[in-house]
Amino acid sequence: MGLRDLKEDIKTIYEKDPAATNIFEIICCYPGFQALAFHRLAHKLYNWKISVLPRMISNFSRFITGIEIHPGAQIGKRFFIDHGMGVVIGETTIVGDDCLIYQGVTLGGTGKEHGKRHPTLKDNVVVGAGAKVLGNITLGNNARIGAGSVVISDVPDDSTVVGVPGRIVVQKGEKRSQLNHNFIPDPVTCALNRMKYEIEEIKEQLKECKDKIEHS
Repeated sequence: MGLRDLKEDIKTIYEKDPAATNIFEIICCYPGFQALAFHRLAHKLYNWKISVLPRMISNFSRFITGIEIHPGAQIGKRFFIDHGMGVVIGETTIVGDDCLIYQGVTLGGTGKEHGKRHPTLKDNVVVGAGAKVLGNITLGNNARIGAGSVVISDVPDDSTVVGVPGRIVVQKGEKRSQLNHNFIPDPVTCALNRMKYEIEEIKEQLKECKDKIEHS
């Protein structure tokens, strides 16, 4: 953990949270920043193969912030945990750059298997409040996970997932702000709309066939 990392974390909060007003407030009142600072220290000790102490730092961080990040988790640059209470990030989790997660998110495992057993988040991923991302799966670049979703399979780049279990809806067109994680399309509504358009097309085709028969 270096001074450059701390400065970058503070700058990220300024950019992503309109409620942030000054550095002193961020350092003292933002549990996401505090948990990340503790994690960077614990992760460095973990990589040095120092036993017990990294987990002690992690447990202390959980006690004062409500956020649990295993020392083994790999966290990228400009990572922001908004609010943060109840966030759990497992040991083999890998988080890319410019990711954003909200309160109640779990990046967890699904069993007692060894090796890579937690999710991988690529760059610019948003995970909405209360979402559960479980197992050795990958969320692609710019993936968006809707609040309360449960994700147990890979998510392609530039996609969104909603529901339990999570269902994929590929988004194209306008790019929304990371903070607008409530703007998530409903896959059921999308499917019904597609059916409506298909029915209208079939009706038009039947009408044309009827007209041809009548004039023949």
